[in-house]
Amino acid sequence: MTKDFFTIDDFDISGKTVLLRVDFNAPMGPDGRILDDSRIKSHIRTINDLKDAKVILLAHQSRPGKSDFMTMQSHAKVLSQLIGREVRYVDDIFGSYARSCISAMEPGDIILLENVRFFSEESLELSADEHADSYFVKKLLPYIDYFFNDAFAVSHRSHLSVVGFTRDIPCGAGRIMESEILSLDRGLDGERPCVYALGGAKVDDSLRVANNVLSKGSADIVLFSGIVGNVVLAAAGFNIGQINMDLIEKLGYASYIPPVRNMLKEFGDKIRYPVDVALNIDGKRVEANIKEMGKSQYPANDIGLETIVSYTSILESAGTVILNGPAGVSENPDFAVGTHEIIRAATNAKFSIIGGGHISAEVHRLGMDTQFSHISTGGGACIEYLSGTELPGIKVLREAAARRRGIDSGESDLQ
Repeated sequence: MTKDFFTIDDFDISGKTVLLRVDFNAPMGPDGRILDDSRIKSHIRTINDLKDAKVILLAHQSRPGKSDFMTMQSHAKVLSQLIGREVRYVDDIFGSYARSCISAMEPGDIILLENVRFFSEESLELSADEHADSYFVKKLLPYIDYFFNDAFAVSHRSHLSVVGFTRDIPCGAGRIMESEILSLDRGLDGERPCVYALGGAKVDDSLRVANNVLSKGSADIVLFSGIVGNVVLAAAGFNIGQINMDLIEKLGYASYIPPVRNMLKEFGDKIRYPVDVALNIDGKRVEANIKEMGKSQYPANDIGLETIVSYTSILESAGTVILNGPAGVSENPDFAVGTHEIIRAATNAKFSIIGGGHISAEVHRLGMDTQFSHISTGGGACIEYLSGTELPGIKVLREAAARRRGIDSGESDLQ
């Protein structure tokens, strides 16, 4: 199948200068030490596939005002150790020092420029054309042959380093970006039955995804749990207990109940919500049916055993499964049962996707990473994509491919 975007495989990058946008944003200690290098590791395949080029890495760490808004020096050291090659840290972004370092590069060299968010215009939400005309892009562009975006996790932002270099030079997706697009597209139009299991506390995110996949016919069944599951129960007319209703109101999600009621009327045959829950009674897990939940003064912190059996049966027989958000308060082992059983059941599907965020952390905790077809690297970006929103960082890659395919083949540098 022909992709509507270019990848590394579409260009002859040997000896060329490549600007690669990566997502190295990592948890940092107060001493500047990286506490978790998994995001850096995730880009190794892309970097290794560019080994014959001169590679300039562009990345960010945190954002202004945060305690971990730091330089990229530690990231360069960690990457050097991981790939067994020198990665030179350059404490400049597009100034004369950065440009002189780029000019001196040889094929196989790698440099990591300074935290791109040190330049305030990076985070402005502007169009690709507006960013392309920026001082930043104009200064670096003469030194670069290709631009590849491998930072899916920030591609729902129309930031300078995401969209600014795609207008005037050949560009494409790195390996992470390529995998994200192809896997999520398969999730939206994959093998049937296609089941979405949506949980967690971000009710608005889950409902946007549910509305999109149900209205487009992408989902055969949507399983709700977590706080969003309680919202659906309330919309279905169940008494969920005052303490659970108070939490929904405190989080600002009470207004979502009427539209969910409409969603149930339209797609009720495809929607499943809990038939029982696990109450947190003085720190202990106590199973309760929905009627008991309504009379209780204790919070529901997980789905109940009957719901677990029902949900896991549906997931195990699915052709495609997409999981996003935990089924309960999964950081507490007593209330992680629903989340963990849903995860285990999903591994039996023919194609399985983890949407990032808290559910991804639980998969890592269980050591089941390799048992899923795809684990998204971007929680927010993944939600936007599954919600049917066109991500700016992907949109510009598709537009650039369409433009380039219009170039006379005799003048093109496509392989």
